[in-house]
Amino acid sequence: MTENISVERVQTGVRLEKRLLKVLKAVADLHDLTLGDLLEGIVLHAFEGKAPFGTESLAKIAELKAVFGLDLSAAASHRLVEVGQP
Repeated sequence: MTENISVERVQTGVRLEKRLLKVLKAVADLHDLTLGDLLEGIVLHAFEGKAPFGTESLAKIAELKAVFGLDLSAAASHRLVEVGQP
C-alpha cells in the first residue's frame, strides 16, 4: 500500500471553457474522482512530461468530447477568447 501525502488545498475561482469543463467533470466521474483531484493529477503528469491518460481513457474522452460538442484541440489553447471580448 502506498502512503498518503498530506497537502493543503485552497479554493480557487478558475474560469474554463464550458464544454471543456463538462468533459472534465464527466472524466472525473468516470474515474470516481473529484474535479480537483483529476486536475491535480493531469497537472502533475504534465509537469513531468507524462501523459495523464491511457488508451482506454483517451477513447472514452473522445466519446465525451463528441457528446458535449467539444471540438477544441491543443492547437487552440493560446487562441481562446471569451464571447464579447476583443
